[in-house]
Amino acid sequence: MTPSIQSRAAEGVAHITLDRPDRGNAFSAAMVEELQRAWDAALEDPATHTVVLRGNGKQFCTGFDLSSLGDETDSTLRQRFRRVEALLQSVWHAPLRTVAIAQGRTWGAGADLFASCDVRAAFPDATFRFPGAGFGIVLGTRRLTEAIGWAAARPLVTEGKPLDVPAATACGLVTHVIPAEPEEWLAQLTAIAPVDRETFAAIRAVARAQLQKEDAESLDRSAARPGLKSRIEAYIERARAPRH
Repeated sequence: MTPSIQSRAAEGVAHITLDRPDRGNAFSAAMVEELQRAWDAALEDPATHTVVLRGNGKQFCTGFDLSSLGDETDSTLRQRFRRVEALLQSVWHAPLRTVAIAQGRTWGAGADLFASCDVRAAFPDATFRFPGAGFGIVLGTRRLTEAIGWAAARPLVTEGKPLDVPAATACGLVTHVIPAEPEEWLAQLTAIAPVDRETFAAIRAVARAQLQKEDAESLDRSAARPGLKSRIEAYIERARAPRH
């Protein structure tokens, strides 16, 4: 199987790249497991002070890969959402600096991954959508609300409102708009290491609500509602319908 995650580390910075450009870097079940392993490996190195998440190709991440939806069940889909929630919690509560660089479609679980990072940079062509509530899933809502406030988060999660980069910057979802060649910007950002891991973790604990259990239970309750697969299928049909 071709790896869907590429990772490397140098001088305290771990780079993790989503690498399924032919599928818009969409999350298959296997890809999420591979990404979690790469993430865990980055955290295991005590020299790492920053993790950079990027996507290969034209998109950052288009969300869940539903190309095999016909083979899924409510139970398998529920488990996939659980695994994504665990990954997002790992990123949100990480004891080090996290950076996401988005281009193109940054949607669904991809948008949740982006929103879970500290530094949220985007190329001018990036777009953002959080459609999960459209099929009854509550994923990452509290984290998004904590990051940008309920007034900004509400239309994104309850109406599926899309955002371009100016709008995402205005509401605080995007923290930096970057040029086409961002390596110099990234080098300047990561040249200054943050405080040590133990202190960073203590700051995280003070600055962020420690609601991992509650977040996981909220997601699981929404995924456990009967008819998850049917709701996703209905959502896809609505999305495909022509708009008048």
